[in-house]
Amino acid sequence: MADVEAAKSLSGLLNGIAQKVYYNNSEITEELLKHELYPELSQEEFKALHDRMKSLLKSIATADMDHAQLEAFLTAQTKKQGGGVTSEQAAALSRFWKSQRVRVRESLLAQSRWEPGLRGLSWRVDLQTAASRGDAALSGPVALMELELGRAGQDSEFVCLEFDEAKVNQVLKKMADIQQSIDTIAQRT
Repeated sequence: MADVEAAKSLSGLLNGIAQKVYYNNSEITEELLKHELYPELSQEEFKALHDRMKSLLKSIATADMDHAQLEAFLTAQTKKQGGGVTSEQAAALSRFWKSQRVRVRESLLAQSRWEPGLRGLSWRVDLQTAASRGDAALSGPVALMELELGRAGQDSEFVCLEFDEAKVNQVLKKMADIQQSIDTIAQRT
C-alpha cells in the first residue's frame, strides 16, 4: 500500500511540475506540491526530489524522447551512483511521459514561436506609367506586398511594402543566401 501511495505522490509531483513549467499554471507552487503530496518530507528533501524530477523532465522533454530513448535514459539514471533514480521513480517517469509527451511537445512548440507571427502574405506587380508618377525615369514595374501579422488570440495587423526592381533583386539575393545557409546546416546534421 505504501508503494501505491508513493507512486501516486510521484505521479502528482510530475503532473504538478508539468502544469507549472509546460502549461503555465501559476496556481501550482512548490509549497503546494510539498503540502499536498509530501508533507512528511523536510523542505530540503522535497526540494532535492522536486529539482531532480524537474531536471529529468526537462532533459526528456528537450530531447523529445521516444520510447526506446526514454528507456535507455531511465536505465542509465537507475544505474547512476548517488544522483540517480529508483526503479519506481523511473517507472513513474515512463508512465508520465507516455501520457503527456504530445501535450508537453505542443506546449514547448507554442512557447518557442516568435510573436507576432506571419499569418498571411499577398503580393502583386504593378506597371506604373510615366503619367501616373509624373516622372518618366520612375516608370518601371513595382512589387506591392502586404504582410498580415498577428499574435495568438488577437486581431491581425497589416504592413504594406513597395519595392522597385532593384529592391526585389536585393530581397531575392538575401533569401537565396538564407536558403544556402539553411542547406549548409541541414547537410551537416
